[in-house]
Amino acid sequence: MNVKVRHRPGKQFWALLVASALIHGCSSVVAASESGLPVIEACFVSSAGPIAVKLEVASTSAQRQKGLMGRNTLGQNAGMLFEYREPRQATHGFWMHKTLIPLDIAYLNRDGVIGNIRQMVPCTSASGSGCPTYPAGVPFIKAVEMNAGFFREHDLRSGDRLYLGAADCPAQ
Repeated sequence: MNVKVRHRPGKQFWALLVASALIHGCSSVVAASESGLPVIEACFVSSAGPIAVKLEVASTSAQRQKGLMGRNTLGQNAGMLFEYREPRQATHGFWMHKTLIPLDIAYLNRDGVIGNIRQMVPCTSASGSGCPTYPAGVPFIKAVEMNAGFFREHDLRSGDRLYLGAADCPAQ
């Protein structure tokens, strides 16, 4: 005889669910990307005004290491936000091993202010050791990769800022 037993979630489950909803509700998570990473709405702000973007968030070491490897395309005004718990030194950089599309990267401080922007080209080397790195040149705690030319096209420079969450983006 088969007996089906239904488990009712306990208080800990509901507390965790509510806490998770509150945390994620405040961060403007839009959805999960094809990679399974959370996607948030954000905007870069320059003297020309705000530019809305959608960013996949890579916040763990494994997520940051994989980054945009293997992608053939990246949507318009879409990118990846790399978040660190502790600031990185100016010598820390990114590489393009197994990355198929040219990218620009902005290195940001804790407040989202752009410290430096670099252009990166795909690396065709089969070995990661054969790929150049693109050091930040400034201390940073966040970095954003976008399609090549994005920052130039939108006249974004050092000193401009990224706001996370659509609600925090200034009105045009």
